[in-house]
Amino acid sequence: MSPSSPAFGFLDKERIVAGPGFNRWLVPPAALAIHLCIGMAYGFSVFWLPLSKALGVQAPLACGPEVGFLQELFVSTCDWKVSTLGWMYTLFFVLLGSSAATWGGWLERAGPRKAGVVSAVCWCGGMLISALGVHLHQFWLMLLGSGVIGGIGLGLGYISPVSTLIKWFPDRRGMATGMAIMGFGGGAMIGSPLAAELMKAFASDTSVGVAPTFVVMALIYFVFMMGGALGYRVPPTGWKPAGWTPPATQAQDAMITQGHVHVKKVWGIPQFWLVWMVLCMNVSAGIGVLGMASPMLQEVFGGSLIGVQARFGELDKAQLTAIAGVAAGFTALLSLFNIGGRFFWASLSDKLGRKLTYVVFFVLGGLLYASVPASATSGNLLLFVAAFCVILSMYGGGFATVPAYLADLFGTQMVGAIHGRLLTAWATAGILGPVVVNYMRDHQLSLGTPREQVYNQTMFILVGMLGVGLLCNLLVRPVAARHFMTAAELAEEKRLAHEQAAALAGGGMASASAGSPGSAAPTSPAWVALAWLAVGLPLAWGVWRTLQSVAQFFA
Repeated sequence: MSPSSPAFGFLDKERIVAGPGFNRWLVPPAALAIHLCIGMAYGFSVFWLPLSKALGVQAPLACGPEVGFLQELFVSTCDWKVSTLGWMYTLFFVLLGSSAATWGGWLERAGPRKAGVVSAVCWCGGMLISALGVHLHQFWLMLLGSGVIGGIGLGLGYISPVSTLIKWFPDRRGMATGMAIMGFGGGAMIGSPLAAELMKAFASDTSVGVAPTFVVMALIYFVFMMGGALGYRVPPTGWKPAGWTPPATQAQDAMITQGHVHVKKVWGIPQFWLVWMVLCMNVSAGIGVLGMASPMLQEVFGGSLIGVQARFGELDKAQLTAIAGVAAGFTALLSLFNIGGRFFWASLSDKLGRKLTYVVFFVLGGLLYASVPASATSGNLLLFVAAFCVILSMYGGGFATVPAYLADLFGTQMVGAIHGRLLTAWATAGILGPVVVNYMRDHQLSLGTPREQVYNQTMFILVGMLGVGLLCNLLVRPVAARHFMTAAELAEEKRLAHEQAAALAGGGMASASAGSPGSAAPTSPAWVALAWLAVGLPLAWGVWRTLQSVAQFFA
């Protein structure tokens, strides 16, 4: 039975066109419900240490030197190395970018509900396959489950709300996408402590508790993601908020087009590649330091983190454990700024404009990266931490602002599909950033550079990457008219996307097709409150748990 059969008719895009009186503020919590679940991809490292002793339980059952990576895929007599498990993390973001690019066009025509359901099945089904892989101790099943199938779910879930939110909030594009993408950053903040609690509950003398944890989390996530997918509604074609004037009438918004580019044409448009480089450079710099934040703080400030005047290499085991706890609090603090920055900077971009917002990212970011060696050398912990907090806020803000940037340049008709193709920049940055930071650190150590100074040259390399991003951003100009769809092409694309025209101008709404959920009575404010409560409570719990870790840093 295919998703297009009558039994699955409720997934069709024409069935989710909102009726009169629908409250657009119901759409962001639907998007958040999906993003908070798939955002656990950021927190999968919580499983690495338990999985590295899945057989030994108390201590890893090490493989012999003859067991290489390919053998580890199938070996069932010894434990996996943490470095091997890390390949799941790499697959997440490679598949996220490639699947979003591959199926973005399908998503625009199928609608966000169908894409959200497929995302839920892939992400949660992938976790169940991974649970089987843990139970059978077959790593290839984990790579197939969470890495490949889950990665496809990541890509579809990530871009599923983008086009819909931008069409519902033409007056606040940045804020709308910022709310959803904030959820992706916050997913690990909820999922990591939840996973830790579940593993503790399921652990025994013969099990580290990972397999049942995967099963329980998959079931919880499936409920939330299906709730979010079924909560999606799309506005009728031509709908706009009552009293809102499109920005085409305002001279300062010359960068915002009223035309629409087809996703098939973006590969040949210079502006797409300029924005691709903008995102890649911003993310490369941020993700590089995000992955090394904990060891960087420990190696730069050493014993001073716990009031001991000693370098990192001079500390004993107990002292190293103590500063690791402080560094965990620092990492938690950065995660809060990463999440908050997604909403703050994306919302601010509605006022500043997208191009100017990225200028701020690159100029201010460059100055902050350049200040890190000086604050490290002087031992100024406050300036060091403040610089990285702002840097990570702009790292998150870059993700949240780029969908609105694309809508400004290429129009809203296929912005979700175009955003999917742009996410290949993220996949590239996920390799480039960590490679630069990690290999430069190893190179500096091989030269005998003191640990507290090994990151100095790296910071200036990252400044150079931001300089490249700034140049690309400054070169962005409005897209030439020849790249936009003609009226006939646009009409055909709307037909293929099963769009319905708005019946009323100036904020009116068309009625949905007969029998559609969209034809229901006007939305009750109680439903809006309940929807926000459903996503707000888990997010608040995650923030509270994160603040507990942050308290260790300030203590």
